[in-house]
This record gives sequence, C-alpha cells and structure tokens, in this order.
Amino acid sequence: MSDTPTAVDRVDAAIARIEAAIARRAEQGDALARRHDALKARMAEAVSALDEVIARGSAR
Repeated sequence: MSDTPTAVDRVDAAIARIEAAIARRAEQGDALARRHDALKARMAEAVSALDEVIARGSAR
C-alpha cells in the first residue's frame, strides 16, 4: 500500500483544517465581545462620573 494520501484522506484533512479555523475565529470573536463589554461598562461609569461633576458645577 502506498503512503500517498487518497482523495478521501485529503478531504478529511481539509475539513479538519476548516473546523480548526472556525474554532479559532469563534474564540477570537468571543474575546472581542468580552473586551467590548468591558469597555462599554467603563465608558458608562466615566459618563456617569462626568454627569455628576457637571451637575455639581451647575448647582453653584
């Protein structure tokens, strides 16, 4: 028997590479979503703090 991969072997290997790429992309997307949520929360805190400073300044 030859060590040369068959067409089925090549297709199986290609499918495995595609599935691995999809998994990596999903992980990267999840990480980006978590970073976005953290940034959004920090921005909301900053805007709230600025609102308080503005409210105190206009009360004078």
